[in-house]
Amino acid sequence: MEITKALPVWLDKTHPNFLRWERARNISLERGKFVKQILELDYNLNNLKILDLGSGEGGTTKILSENNFVVSLDINFTRLTRQKENYNLKKSLQADAIRLPFADSTFDLIIIQDVIEHIGQLNNFSKEIIRVLKNNGSVYLSTPNRLSIINFLSDPHWGTPFVSILSRNLIKNLFIRFFRKTERHRKDIPQLLSLNKILNLFSDKFEIKIMTDFSVDELFKENKGIIWSDFHLKLINTLKSIKADRIIRRISNNNFGFVNKYLTPTFYLLMKKKSQ
Repeated sequence: MEITKALPVWLDKTHPNFLRWERARNISLERGKFVKQILELDYNLNNLKILDLGSGEGGTTKILSENNFVVSLDINFTRLTRQKENYNLKKSLQADAIRLPFADSTFDLIIIQDVIEHIGQLNNFSKEIIRVLKNNGSVYLSTPNRLSIINFLSDPHWGTPFVSILSRNLIKNLFIRFFRKTERHRKDIPQLLSLNKILNLFSDKFEIKIMTDFSVDELFKENKGIIWSDFHLKLINTLKSIKADRIIRRISNNNFGFVNKYLTPTFYLLMKKKSQ
């Protein structure tokens, strides 16, 4: 990924995804509160050294900074500038996620919130995460599910059917070439990951817990930090109106089986580094 200061496509008001991206920006603090809710189920969030990797608008960094030392890292200069303007964040750094500018065993906790799907060199990325994380340190990882039928119907990044299962090259050479020509120079084209892919990347070095039950409960409580696409918002409202949320609550689980491999739209994972 090449570091850039160019004005990003997500600030283009003529883009078909502009309202989706704007909604995500506007709930940045709510998203941070949701991350904190999940983390507090397992961790005491006090006096930790935290890396918010791919920190975006900075809402999560802002929320976690209340009782911890948090470094906000993003590859995009515009995002870091907006963080300072909106939240007065001072511990920010522009850097590439596959070449982290930190010493070994620096952080107690790393936040990877809807970022990993934008990274091309995943093996290098996972090695860097392991390197800068302390022994027994932890990672919060959220990312859309490549194989979810819900994302197949409407990709969470593009709002279009079928794109979720495509490789990065196919998205660039087919979808973007014919439907989103203005984005042909993007360096952060997302390619979604399956649950098996994530486990292959991290399970050797981490004890992994999937937090689907909690996220489903919060989803139907209308937690504002979870969802912002029009399709998904309408789907949730429809499911609630026909009482299907009761069925979904029953079948949701935290196992690595069929439900989480093929139905769960977004993975929320807590990963604890195994002792060396």
